[in-house]
Amino acid sequence: MPKLLFIVLLFSSLLFGANKCIGCHKGIEHIREDSSQMMKAILDVADKAGHNGNDCIVCHGGNPTTKKKKRAHSGTVKYFKKNKGPKEFYPAPGSPWINQNTCGMCHQEQVDAQMNSLMMSEAGKIQGGLWSFGAKNGYNHDIANYKTKNPDDPHKRLGTQKYQKYMDKLSLMEPQAFPKEMKELPPAPTAKEVEKDPSLAVYTYLRQECLRCHTGSKGKQVRGDYKGIGCASCHIPYSNEGYYEGGDKSITKKKKGHLLVHSIQSSRDVKVKVHDDEYSGIPVETCSTCHNSGKSIGTSYQGLMETAYENEEPKLHSKSYMHMQEDIHFQKGMLCQDCHTSSDMHGDGFLSGANAGAVEVECQDCHGTTKAYPWELPLGYSDEFNTTTQVGDARGVTKTMAEYLKKGSVNEPKDGYLLTARGNPLIHAVKDGDEIMMHLANGKDIKLSPLKKLKETHELSDKGLLAMDSIGSHNDNLECYTCHAQWAPQNYGNNVKIDYSKGKQNPDYLKASQSHDIHGRTGDMKDMRKYLVDGKVTQTKNFIRFENPALSQNGEGRISPTVPEYQTTITVIGKNGKALLKNHIYKIPHAEGADQEGQNAINMTPIQPHTISKKARSCESCHSTKKALGMGITGLKANSKHDYSKFLDKYGKQVQTVGHHWKLSGPLSKAQRDKLDRSGVCVSCHKDIPKGNLAISAMTHVADMAEIKIDNNVHKKIVNATISIAAWIQILGGAFMLFVLIFATYVIFIKKKPVNPRNEGWK
Repeated sequence: MPKLLFIVLLFSSLLFGANKCIGCHKGIEHIREDSSQMMKAILDVADKAGHNGNDCIVCHGGNPTTKKKKRAHSGTVKYFKKNKGPKEFYPAPGSPWINQNTCGMCHQEQVDAQMNSLMMSEAGKIQGGLWSFGAKNGYNHDIANYKTKNPDDPHKRLGTQKYQKYMDKLSLMEPQAFPKEMKELPPAPTAKEVEKDPSLAVYTYLRQECLRCHTGSKGKQVRGDYKGIGCASCHIPYSNEGYYEGGDKSITKKKKGHLLVHSIQSSRDVKVKVHDDEYSGIPVETCSTCHNSGKSIGTSYQGLMETAYENEEPKLHSKSYMHMQEDIHFQKGMLCQDCHTSSDMHGDGFLSGANAGAVEVECQDCHGTTKAYPWELPLGYSDEFNTTTQVGDARGVTKTMAEYLKKGSVNEPKDGYLLTARGNPLIHAVKDGDEIMMHLANGKDIKLSPLKKLKETHELSDKGLLAMDSIGSHNDNLECYTCHAQWAPQNYGNNVKIDYSKGKQNPDYLKASQSHDIHGRTGDMKDMRKYLVDGKVTQTKNFIRFENPALSQNGEGRISPTVPEYQTTITVIGKNGKALLKNHIYKIPHAEGADQEGQNAINMTPIQPHTISKKARSCESCHSTKKALGMGITGLKANSKHDYSKFLDKYGKQVQTVGHHWKLSGPLSKAQRDKLDRSGVCVSCHKDIPKGNLAISAMTHVADMAEIKIDNNVHKKIVNATISIAAWIQILGGAFMLFVLIFATYVIFIKKKPVNPRNEGWK
């Protein structure tokens, strides 16, 4: 606990006595259950400061001795240092600007890490926006929402020693995405400045549209986007509608923008009550408050896909949605936090420029492979950032965890906690013999059988065994979700219009969040009209699809589903109403194999769609379509330069960028395409099977009735036998025909000799 706050609490207690906060806020929910360790810790802090159970001031500060709102919300320091003003009333204790004095009293590690987390810096999003405007910062990820830098001590990185060693190595491999410090994004330009350089409009675009969701911002206050700031971004519940539904009579229930109830949401041990309902964990809807644009993984996980068509449902996140198949993990009741670790979400204290740098989990961390249990795999498996499969000693399990993690839900380790690909414990995934017990944040316990166990107990389908066990290159070269993602949102083409002819209409969300007072209140908690800037950004989508995304190589060196992101066609209208840019696509010289003319800056990006299903996409959807190769939805039928689904032309030349965060991201190489493309191979044999051929149809039905398992080896034997039999039939048939021809010749020309008249008795 910071000494200043403790002293303030102690002296205010001595001067002012009893708590009167509840006098106005009667009926307000306890931030935690009275029996919880957190509430006991809060009360203990209050007691030590002399407040004797008056716990409100521990997080909110203020003056608990008066019912006068202005005095109660003005703090106590001013009574000791006149004319200095109030300093310690915190209406939003989770605010990143003051949470060192509130949440940080108990959760110092996470608060210390917050400023360098990707959720705060948004460096990847910024680099992507700048890339679409001609790569104004190249491949570098050193521009963020705020100026920040790594700790001077490299050992300050949160995580196990194995994790720290792993991340140090990765940082050296990909320095462009792991900068040591980040500078602040330039301000939004004036209309006059844009007249001279239209590319400066990117800063208007980023500040008005893209940077509304970081944890230092209240975001766009519309249906589905209501949220807190700082720690409260995730740990305080907000409804889609933004209304308060608790018991505090002093909080209006008619005005939007308030928390749902005055309760913390976090682990399975923390219960949140709303009317007669109760839940635990952080709902997926909280995550999708921000994760609903770009890759749209939050909404996709729930089975929601943006549609261009209006429907009867009210808009969510300013969009209309259609319902698709949910991710199987969502169907099982898993929340985002059941896979993603504390380091994934809070950060580890060091800078990372893009998602793959911040996220440490891989599918195999829990599921393993058909040949190895998760604990038998080496660290780094499926997270190689290389084109060769990681090998090495088995990673094993652990029965220990960092002390700060024990402040959350703690599960009995049994045989040990599983480890992520980077060496941190998955503290809710417990090894139990050759199975895994998943202790979910929603309170459920799910028993998981890894793939090797399913293989040993013959619970995998023939197709599953073929794809995952017989064909080793799938495990070595593909992400699991390359096959198991059922769909992925594909918004081809994004028409971005930035109009400077109508003055100041839209706010600069980033500037508003940066403007904060000594109470931690940011500008977007007050009046957004103060932060209006020149230019108005509008966006429209061109073409939306969902089925069978294309394939490319991601930054980890594995083949991955690939969807459009930042495919911006840019129009900039000057202050006089004239177009400075019209449907413009920037080109980036020498980028990704391009010459001086440049590569189109519209971009396709490798993705984990978060739409996983037990059933995989068909073999044909990858091996016999040009779209999978990157040659567009129409394949070779059209060669239009305006086909945004195409990132390779018919000659294999790249026509737009494919991933620009990581060195290995890019289209499939010719060798990879040649190996992948099996167009016509199956059809050459199977086009008439079983229809139209009585013998083959009979054989097929007999095989089905006899339950003959045809795996890859059996298929090879059948093909070899078929070819061999056909060859022998042709050879023997040819030999037989030759024999018949020779025999006929013998009979006609040799055995039957012509009659000589001289031998017929002429006398």
